[in-house]
Amino acid sequence: MNLFAERVRPRLLDVAMRAPALSQVRARVCADLRGDVLEIGYGSGRNTPHLPPAVRAVWAVEPSRTALALSAARRAASPVPVVVAGDDAQRLDLPDRRFDAALCTWTLCGIPDPVAALREVARVLRPGGTLHFVEHGLSPDTRVARRQHRGSGLHRRVAGCVLDRDVPALLAAAGLHARALRTYHLPGAPRVSGTLHEGVAVPVG
Repeated sequence: MNLFAERVRPRLLDVAMRAPALSQVRARVCADLRGDVLEIGYGSGRNTPHLPPAVRAVWAVEPSRTALALSAARRAASPVPVVVAGDDAQRLDLPDRRFDAALCTWTLCGIPDPVAALREVARVLRPGGTLHFVEHGLSPDTRVARRQHRGSGLHRRVAGCVLDRDVPALLAAAGLHARALRTYHLPGAPRVSGTLHEGVAVPVG
């Protein structure tokens, strides 16, 4: 990982992700979490203040040491323990059926193999466990989608994430059923990066 990706990009993302509109989305996505929660793409810990009282503890998976350093104050202030549990969501060193819930927010766009990561999430969820998510991805507007396809390579090199991932298709490929799914454009956000897919998914079978 180069110096920009490791040291600079996490700081830029931390600033970009502190917008009040995004905090409102985080609060909504986190509202029904419970028990022991796995969070992939923990980042700088901006979901932690939104955890509801029903959460017992969080296991955080995050590849960036800089992001984890930025999260230190939020982890220290967390009302529940936050355990750093690895750096690769595609290969979790965690037992099967361990967690009551999982959480990912603006994460799948930056994982090289998002289906592998989601399969790991499905593996470690207990029966009845739920994945709570919000991700930006492919727009249902074909004109916006064409712009996403054209700009995705450059955006990945600069921002570290892919613009045009088909989030519902990724969930299905990983054996997860979207029990609730809302696709919408975040007001004020650029069209190419502001299409959000928000919901709750459960393992199939």
